[in-house]
Amino acid sequence: MTEKLNTAYKTIGEVTKILKLKSKKKGSLPTHTIRFWEKQFKQVKPKTFNTNRRYYDQKTVNILKKIKFLLKDQGMTINGVKNILDNNENEETLNLDEITNNSIKARNLKKKLIKINKIVKNLKSYK
Repeated sequence: MTEKLNTAYKTIGEVTKILKLKSKKKGSLPTHTIRFWEKQFKQVKPKTFNTNRRYYDQKTVNILKKIKFLLKDQGMTINGVKNILDNNENEETLNLDEITNNSIKARNLKKKLIKINKIVKNLKSYK
């Protein structure tokens, strides 16, 4: 079996495999997750042809990869992901490496703020 070119349209089943989405029930691909994301994120626009089947171009697959990374790997909320996608809608250069770096920076900032908060509480207890 030959693989499709990266430029070819992908079916929803192929996209679930690309994204490595897993269903809790064995044997089925969680295509419902992608359909849900289509409703939530205006950037996800599959093509539909005569058969009313969904087909995804590479740009849409890349957006879905970002959504999956932010929701599943980074634990962001849907609204948080919407904000990121809306703020970077015209920037196709926003890639997973940049998102990861920003996430790491945010995590480090949170750790520093917690540490500062503990120091301030300790200083208040000495009064």
